[in-house]
Amino acid sequence: MESGHAPRVRLAALAALVATAACGVLGPAPASGPTAAGPEKTTLHVGVSPTPSSAGLYIAKAKGFFAAEGLTVETEIIQAPQAVMPRVLAGGMDVFKGSYVSLINVQSAGTARLKIVADALQAAPGIAGVVVPENSPLETPQDLKGRTIAVNSLANLGTMSVSAHLKPYLIAPGQVRFVAIDFQSQLAALRDGRVDAAWMVEPFLSDAQRAGAKLLLDTNTGPTDKLPVDGWAATEEWVRRHPRTTAAFQRALTRGQALAATDRALLAETVAGFTGTPRDAAMTMAMGTFPTSLSAARIQRVSDLMYEFGYLRSRVDVSSMVGTPPAR
Repeated sequence: MESGHAPRVRLAALAALVATAACGVLGPAPASGPTAAGPEKTTLHVGVSPTPSSAGLYIAKAKGFFAAEGLTVETEIIQAPQAVMPRVLAGGMDVFKGSYVSLINVQSAGTARLKIVADALQAAPGIAGVVVPENSPLETPQDLKGRTIAVNSLANLGTMSVSAHLKPYLIAPGQVRFVAIDFQSQLAALRDGRVDAAWMVEPFLSDAQRAGAKLLLDTNTGPTDKLPVDGWAATEEWVRRHPRTTAAFQRALTRGQALAATDRALLAETVAGFTGTPRDAAMTMAMGTFPTSLSAARIQRVSDLMYEFGYLRSRVDVSSMVGTPPAR
């Protein structure tokens, strides 16, 4: 005669057998969240600028590098990070590109704690400069004293670069008037006489010169030669909560940057595609260089220039803002 315990043992064994058989037929139950190796978030809303420095991301997207990492990247054109920081802090934008001047300003002001996750562009002669209308009486940089200059945003890379190049002419930042006009509208502002000059970047710089504007000042020589221009960032909190997503984004973008740096035809085709610049023009315009690694020492140059021209009350140590390299 069986004890009362035996039936319970057989029932437990039968239940285990049924469960095992079910697993063999149906396979393991799907995970409710990301796998240990997958990104925590798979769809990213990314702020980009309509300039060649965004090319690495567009290449990575077109080549499927983000998809290979399990990411879907949705892009939105922005002019400067300051304008979208409320959305970033509210979770409406995950990663964004901004000039290093903007990113350091946001950090210094306490608006947000940022992590730079990837470099975008390093300056080269010809990628940005100050232009004046074809019939302008202004002939030299010294003539800019007391004049109105359009920049895409205030207290940013444009104002700092222009200030650095006017310093040898004994023109202080306060002796010119900077006004914020987005790149797409600057040429019209020049033609209408609303500004005396405009600081433009490619491809807008080449477009303006083809339309007759005169280059008065190349702002990527001398004190700003090879200056890091902009990079990709997210909030420190976002990076902390999404380490695998961050690493996946970095890996995919690094592959895009590498192609931007080495395949001129692909770079021109890509830039032409998202800026509307004719491909032939994109093939000949100055582009700058596309780094595939982050260097705090390199970006520190921007912070030091910002301190020199009064953008910062105290020096900012950029190393605290630079994110870790992606896991391979």
